[in-house]
Amino acid sequence: MNDFVQAFLNLEIAVAAAPILWLGFQQTLLLSLLVVPLGLGMGLVLALLSTRREPWLRWPLIGFIDVFRAIPPLVLLILLYAGLPFAGLELSAWGSVAIAFMLNTGAYYAEILRAGIEAVPRGQHEAATALGLRAWQRWIFVVLPQAVRNVLPDLIGNTLEVVKLTSIASVVALPELLFQARQAQSVTFNATPIVVAAVAYFILLWPFVRLLSRLENRQLAGRR
Repeated sequence: MNDFVQAFLNLEIAVAAAPILWLGFQQTLLLSLLVVPLGLGMGLVLALLSTRREPWLRWPLIGFIDVFRAIPPLVLLILLYAGLPFAGLELSAWGSVAIAFMLNTGAYYAEILRAGIEAVPRGQHEAATALGLRAWQRWIFVVLPQAVRNVLPDLIGNTLEVVKLTSIASVVALPELLFQARQAQSVTFNATPIVVAAVAYFILLWPFVRLLSRLENRQLAGRR
């Protein structure tokens, strides 16, 4: 048991590694605050465009969404960071991560929001039109609030996955939490920094997990 504690729960190493892990935690927060709004914004635009019935617009959008949902985000990130320089375009680590995550998460958010929009009864559109609301007012004040409410658990669940996904930014040497934990592990030859990083992710995400659980239970109760 003592060997396990020394290898995974070494308090002395945890305290020594705390400063660089804290810097990594801050980078993870900043990265999450960047990629989640980017993905949501792109997803909303794609979802609104996908409600159009014109085949010349609808089918390319479906293809675009399917492609970026199918490509693993790690592969996409490596292609952008290591592949684009061969085409004469070099992106920073932050730029590569932001674009890769925007494309991948935006595609997922688009499908979620599209499902929410399509779940809004057609009568809501007609009622808003009958009240004299313009198209943009109908979408902002009537359709989108109901659409978001319809898929709120899915949106929160996907956002949780996006935040956890930020850990792959370590492959392009962006100093987020996992990268810093691995650096500390390589110096100390001890797994304690990785355990501390796991605890930090838990502290960051647990409130959202509980919120998601409550929303899902409320949604189930509403269907009974």
